[in-house]
Amino acid sequence: MSSDSEKYSIQIQNNLACDENVNGKKLQLFLLRNKYNFQVAITNYGARVVSILVANNQGGFTDIALGYDNIKTYLKSNEPFFGATIGRYSNRLAKGKFILEGKEYQIDINNGPNSLHGGKEGFSNQVWDATQINKQSIELSYLSKDNEGGYPGNLNVKIAYTLTDDNALKIKYTATTDKNTVINLTNHTYFNLNGEGNGSINDHLLTINANSITEINEKLIPTGKLIPVIGTPFDFTKPTEIGSRLNSLHEQLIKGNGYDHNFVLNEGNTLRFAAKVVGPKTGIILEVFTEEPGMQFYGGNYLNGSDKDGKCGKSYDYRTGFCLETQHFPDSPNHSHFPTTILKPGQVFKSTTIYKFSVE
Repeated sequence: MSSDSEKYSIQIQNNLACDENVNGKKLQLFLLRNKYNFQVAITNYGARVVSILVANNQGGFTDIALGYDNIKTYLKSNEPFFGATIGRYSNRLAKGKFILEGKEYQIDINNGPNSLHGGKEGFSNQVWDATQINKQSIELSYLSKDNEGGYPGNLNVKIAYTLTDDNALKIKYTATTDKNTVINLTNHTYFNLNGEGNGSINDHLLTINANSITEINEKLIPTGKLIPVIGTPFDFTKPTEIGSRLNSLHEQLIKGNGYDHNFVLNEGNTLRFAAKVVGPKTGIILEVFTEEPGMQFYGGNYLNGSDKDGKCGKSYDYRTGFCLETQHFPDSPNHSHFPTTILKPGQVFKSTTIYKFSVE
């Protein structure tokens, strides 16, 4: 292991190790490492990714995941979703409502008139049970009780994070329920391939395997209509700088305050290529593969520098991180033609997403 990566590992472990408790459960940090010194730090608070340390084109390592080096900072952050597992329902539910088996459910409202990322009691705010399987794998589990956040059913969720020897972070989700419910899980890591805290992500080259997006209204809720991306600022079918068309007066960019849209991924629901991003300063390449039908591309439109305790000691300013959140579509329970998010007793929800890293 290089001395730089060893020093960084010790720093992360020392800074995040603490005796903090949330709801009577101790917060913990786990470090995963493969034989090439690719490292990922994960905490059981929100089952979240704290850091991703990968090789760069200068012969060193770069942490590309936004976040904090102190658990206490996560607890008070204005941005609660850095690296977190999101559920029960990731993204937005219009007015926090949906109808299931003829019954209307009211979910916590926490984003204007809507529910976002599971509401106030979302998975990002929970302390998960964690078991480190080996130096490259960890499993986290959480029981979301019936009516937690307004959702029906006792939902048992498990997440397995695994570092592979081809420098990929594999995330496998499974869940079961004892009542009909809705589920939509994702990971909310903010990436900056030039290094967390190292400027704008608008110079990154992005490719997305999608020919359409779900149209949104002024509250970022899908209208139900799909919009073709060809000829619009949402066409990332070929490598394109993220910021190259942000000044467009396209109605969807205006409503989203930039990119904050669900891309309808091509080629069905098998594990397939979803996106590729290249960091121009480090040469780091991120490729995303998923079984999910959609992916929310978010360009960091609401980062505003108010959290000034990033791991690099810098604030996370406007559009200095991006998210590629593989998931089902926003507000799916209220759109019958969207892929279903209903999970029933006797069924097992399964989904896998892979974030693969290399350098050019």
